[in-house]
Amino acid sequence: MSAQPDHTPTTPYAPAPGAPAELLAQLRADHRAERWVPAFEQEWAQALEESRRSFSLTTLYEVVHVWQARLASAPAVDAFVASGFDESGFVDMAELRGRRRR
Repeated sequence: MSAQPDHTPTTPYAPAPGAPAELLAQLRADHRAERWVPAFEQEWAQALEESRRSFSLTTLYEVVHVWQARLASAPAVDAFVASGFDESGFVDMAELRGRRRR
């Protein structure tokens, strides 16, 4: 038996050095800027603190990746909301599980 793990944890790829600034510029240009810019800045500040404590850039990379994904998926979310699809009739999964046990 080996004490080594079966798999190697993947670390997020390193974004370009200017990626956070570019991302912030894109967030400021978005119609959600009023909410998204403060949220990004708060997450970035927390990641910086974590990075200082841990001497790891992983949390900074993760913040950039998450916000890049949010920006990339925003048009699809906007299209879904604009489609008028009514999601008010959803069923809570916890409720379904409770029904099944009875």
